[in-house]
Amino acid sequence: MPTSTLPALSAARSRSTTVIWISLGLTALFVFITSEVLLITDYPMYHAYRLQVIADRHLLIPHTLCGMFALLAGPLQFSTRFRHRHLKLHRVLGRIYFGSVIFGAFTGIALATGRPGLPGTSMQGAAWVVCTTAAVIAARNRQIAVHRQWMARSYAVTFTFVTSRVFNLVPAYWSHLGDVLSAVGVIAFTLASILLVDLGLNWRELTTRRA
Repeated sequence: MPTSTLPALSAARSRSTTVIWISLGLTALFVFITSEVLLITDYPMYHAYRLQVIADRHLLIPHTLCGMFALLAGPLQFSTRFRHRHLKLHRVLGRIYFGSVIFGAFTGIALATGRPGLPGTSMQGAAWVVCTTAAVIAARNRQIAVHRQWMARSYAVTFTFVTSRVFNLVPAYWSHLGDVLSAVGVIAFTLASILLVDLGLNWRELTTRRA
């Protein structure tokens, strides 16, 4: 490849990355406002949903905090510039991210225990833990390229907590799918997210013919 084309490719890749992160951020903000804030404020004071949230607060609050940290830490952790300038902080945040995933996954499963959504939540939590643990193992073995790949998969699972809530705005999701299909939907979202990341990681190899 000519040397002159490298800066152009790097600039294009940087623009694509920026667009992706902005899109993810806007999606997260949209879902937070429409699916979380409005759903809570629209319910009457003694609605069953509000009462359930209050009853689950000992698990729901730490689960939410862990998920929010993992969600917000992702863009910073994937930044090459930040990693090169603040490697120690990158590692500290990585350890906190790992702890947040472990605690967030198990509190999520605990919240779903005894409810129809348990299979979907369990699969989602298991994928979250497995991908993040694989990333940590790769980092400890100094397999940095492999570490970044598994972290991309881990963050994809992290973001399913946002994308799966987009369907909260669709009435049919609540009234027609039922509990079983809703759980299947969570599983499908998780698997699709990991698959899309893998396609992205291998896109160049898939679309370039080897000389």
